[in-house]
This record gives sequence, C-alpha cells and structure tokens, in this order.
Amino acid sequence: MSDAHLTERSLDHGREPVELTEEPIQLSTRDTGGDPDERSGGWSRRRRIGWTVALVVGLAGAGVLGVGGWRVAQQKDTRLTSPERVAGLTRDDSERAKSTADYLRSGLAADIDLDGSFGTVYRDPADDKRAVLVFGGTTLLWQPERDLDSLFGLMSDETGAVTGLREVPAGKLGGVMKCGSTSGEGGDFAVCGWADHGSVVMAMFPGRSVTDAGALLADLRNEMQSRT
Repeated sequence: MSDAHLTERSLDHGREPVELTEEPIQLSTRDTGGDPDERSGGWSRRRRIGWTVALVVGLAGAGVLGVGGWRVAQQKDTRLTSPERVAGLTRDDSERAKSTADYLRSGLAADIDLDGSFGTVYRDPADDKRAVLVFGGTTLLWQPERDLDSLFGLMSDETGAVTGLREVPAGKLGGVMKCGSTSGEGGDFAVCGWADHGSVVMAMFPGRSVTDAGALLADLRNEMQSRT
C-alpha cells in the first residue's frame, strides 16, 4: 500500500499537533525550584533559624552586661570605717600600732591607686597575741578577684608564700573573699582579704586558723563597710 499521501492526512479526531521545544518536559506538578519562602521574597527556614540563634546569643550577652553593670553600680560607692570596737575586738590606738598599720596601708596604696585608704590594728581582749591587722581602701575595681589575687601575690613577696588560698563566703555584701596562711616570726598565721567593685581590704590574723579568720573577717566587714 502506498504511503505517498500520509502527510496529507488529518490527525485523528482533529486534535492539535504536539509542539516540541527545547525546554524540558515537566512530569510532576510539584515545584522543585527551591525554598518556597525564598521564591516569594520571604525568609528561608535556615535563615530564620540563623537569625533566631543570633538574637538569642545577643540577648544573653546583653543580659550578662546588664547584670555586671548593675553590680558595679551597686558596689562602687563604698565607705570604710575603723570603729573603736568591732566584732568583739578593740582598736589599738598606741603609737606602735598606728605605725604598723600605716606601714601596711602605705604598702597597699603603693600598688593600687586608691581613692582613700586606712590601716588599723585591733586587739583581742582575751589574748594580746591574737591582734588583727586590717588595711585597705576604696576605689573602683573592674575585676575585683584579679586585684585581690594580685595582693595575695604581693603578700607572698613580703612575708613568704601564701599557701592553701581558697575562697570563703563573702556574705551579704558580695564580691569575693579569700583566705590562706603564711609564716612569720611568731609562726604560721592566717591571711584573708575581700574585694568588690568599690573596695579591697586585707587582714592578718596571728594565732587563728584560716577557718576562724575567714569568719572573723566577714564579721569585721559587716561593721566596717557600708555603701551609699
């Protein structure tokens, strides 16, 4: 049978011919062109997660700065006094005691730029060998613990190594308080100190254990330190 005239035949049932192009044929109605949020001009899920994480980290950092700033503002305006009687002890106003206290105060002030400084010797009515030497001052400290550790290092240079240094409860006034022990002419004695954003104080406790010295310094601090 001749097929010379096949090209002249009409298509079945009058259907339109299929037009072939160079574009790929889409076999699915699902759009695989990417994240629908990105195609519509919105944020992708990945981008939203990224911004959320950044926001959370930023807020956490701001919270830390806020707490730190509040603590500095609360502690920076500190006042220190040397009451005549404090924590069961009596201030020694003899010339010898004043000379010793002034020597300690001057040594501290030479290493830290203080707005105000003091030095006091307190006698224990029950035992003259357990006098307490307290010295320190007020100033704005941004890193109280670092400065306190530096003072313990200076104490080691003057009296011998301060050993067994450990943190003890600072009490309601906050900041940091540490105690250790060192050696002197009369034997071993405890050394304690506290520091916050407004003050730094050191104290020597001949004839007392580190535990007893830490508790006594906390009592001394509660009566000697106030904030405006």
